[in-house]
Amino acid sequence: MGIKRHKPITAGRRFMSGPTFSELSKKKPEKRLLHPNPKTGGRNVHGKITIRRRGGGAKRSYRAIDFKRDKDGIPARVASIEYDPNRSARIALLHYADGEKRYIIAPSELKVDNVVTSGRGADIKPGNALMLRDIPTGTIIHNIELIPGRGGQLVRSAGAGAQLMAKEGAYAHVRLPSGEVRLVRLDCKATIGQVGNVEHEIITIGKAGRSRHLGNRPKVRGKAMNPVDHPHGGGEGRAPIGMPSPVTPWGKPTLGYRTRKKKPSDKLIVRRRK
Repeated sequence: MGIKRHKPITAGRRFMSGPTFSELSKKKPEKRLLHPNPKTGGRNVHGKITIRRRGGGAKRSYRAIDFKRDKDGIPARVASIEYDPNRSARIALLHYADGEKRYIIAPSELKVDNVVTSGRGADIKPGNALMLRDIPTGTIIHNIELIPGRGGQLVRSAGAGAQLMAKEGAYAHVRLPSGEVRLVRLDCKATIGQVGNVEHEIITIGKAGRSRHLGNRPKVRGKAMNPVDHPHGGGEGRAPIGMPSPVTPWGKPTLGYRTRKKKPSDKLIVRRRK
């Protein structure tokens, strides 16, 4: 994948950059793997806004991704590398030997016409999925399961990659992209390689309209609001927030305040990211 920079013919184009999509081999998705993806505008089933600053944006269809990789022992050919509007990574369309078609997250080194498999006996090469007990230590992996058979939940965004550090008893030590080292059961599956579209993080949006196309609405500073709307609001003219540290609209500390509650899975964290 490459990054293209636009000529500064307008103010919005001056610093804008975007992908060249040179790695894509197919424009239209597989119809049988598409599902409706209606927008919520950040509202829950009761119509109440629970996630602020969402709304609008281009229409999308959901691509059914195979996170489980449960077709063990059946080889599949990579038919195409495609764009997915619902995630930062690219997706790969697999044609299995038995005729079934599935999408997977595309690793960075996966090419069209490559053959991938899953399960015991699969080679250690990008795109193959194996249990952690069958993967050598030091290997870069992604799409990692937390519960055997549930499907990959960790390390799925563009450019992400975890490293299998060690194996001890029934667990493996996995270093996640955040720096956290976590215990994962050896029966859990993971996919070999780093997630593709590595240059996604250096893309510059460039203008507000492009952010609206993604479904993001404007963010208003708390200090620009009235006291009834935000604890930072009010004051005569331009004023500071008037408190030792910033808070949320509901008075909770922010900027470094830890929100993770105690969970049974805390015992599986060997080293935290901070």
